[in-house]
Amino acid sequence: MLVDSHCHLDFPDLQARLPDILAAAEAAGIGRMVTISTHVARFETYQALAEAHNNVFFTVGTHPHNAAEEPDVPAERLAELSAHPRCIAIGEAGLDYHYDKSPRDVQRKVFRTHIEAARETGLPLVIHARNADEDMIEILSDEMRRGRFSAVLHCFSSGEKLAQVGVELGLYVSFSGILTFKNSEEIRRIAAATPRDRLLVETDAPYLAPVPFRGKTNEPAYVAHTAHVLADVIGVTDSDTARITTDNFYRLFSKATQVDMVREQAHAS
Repeated sequence: MLVDSHCHLDFPDLQARLPDILAAAEAAGIGRMVTISTHVARFETYQALAEAHNNVFFTVGTHPHNAAEEPDVPAERLAELSAHPRCIAIGEAGLDYHYDKSPRDVQRKVFRTHIEAARETGLPLVIHARNADEDMIEILSDEMRRGRFSAVLHCFSSGEKLAQVGVELGLYVSFSGILTFKNSEEIRRIAAATPRDRLLVETDAPYLAPVPFRGKTNEPAYVAHTAHVLADVIGVTDSDTARITTDNFYRLFSKATQVDMVREQAHAS
């Protein structure tokens, strides 16, 4: 089994074809998917997706693009919402200095609030980082000194230093279809250097479809192609990569393990 640890099933390109999307994922061996929050205000949408589909989990948080729209959601509110049984993480939150769709000071404030929520709940934080390596390193290091929290650097496309610091701080690193792109030699080197017990795979669907689907709408089924390239990069078989990344998923997103255990017990009875 593979897990698509980061996708956006509520986005129009996927929502309009959701039954086909989910069927294709199942056929490709994608056993679990996490649909990721970009707006706290859309919590009920993510909740409904997860409640309707046993193989879907969800998160709660504010994407840095939307930080200016939701600048004052307190950590307590994030924690309260995250109590839903199928909500397994906080985020995605972080810093995006490439598009700068929200003021940088607001992004930093909202990011720290999400870290506080992750620390309070014990749930992992899904981190978005783009063109903000130095500030990201500074905030993560500072916040980790204040109290530990778990997190994943999702859709990794940053520099080697951020990956190294992230691993040193105990974070996981998730690779998307970018890993398969012809010009992504540096990302593949970073993936090869990442400890195997910190590796995850994802699609970030509907974005960043891997080769051979580059330029098309991405979907969870395609995470198998990223996992295949990751297997080649780290020198293991496809089945080894599936086992490694799925084990890592359940270690980081431990609430998902609890949910699956309850479901299996209910099914058995």
